Amino acid sequence: MHTWAWWPTIVVVIVATITDVRSRRIPNWLVFPFFVLGLLVAIYTRGWAGVWQGLTGFALGALICGVLAFLGGMGMGDVKLCAAIGLWIGPGQLVTALVLTGIAGGVMALAWALMGGFFRSTLDNIIDLIRHMGRRGLRPHPQLTISNPGARKMPYAPAIAIGTLMSFFAS
Repeated sequence: MHTWAWWPTIVVVIVATITDVRSRRIPNWLVFPFFVLGLLVAIYTRGWAGVWQGLTGFALGALICGVLAFLGGMGMGDVKLCAAIGLWIGPGQLVTALVLTGIAGGVMALAWALMGGFFRSTLDNIIDLIRHMGRRGLRPHPQLTISNPGARKMPYAPAIAIGTLMSFFAS
């Protein structure tokens, strides 16, 4: 990844984190210009080969995070943010970023459950999700989704930001 991708990505993940923590939304006005600028930068700096690499990263981010959104574990703002980040950093670094994002998100979720006093119910829900996937495959759980009004929802942009920023130093 080139250093010219650092600053726009850092700014976007910081703004996305702030808006997600405040409103549980990652706005399109942030993600779509980031995507378009990423395409223009790819064309300018690396030509059509850069566009191909960027779109491959975009598609990979959309696919992986889209599956998680389909299963009810992530919102579409998170999906669009990860896909746009994939455009900027490419598929190779995106895989690293997503692994680090998953680790950061897991640690954050455990800390949130411990501090919130619902650690035991979180473990029970994880076991229920695993059993559901064993019986039903990759189908959304009827109750354990973010669309459930009673679900506890953790903003995921902070984990995406941490994973993405850590991937800058892992490459």
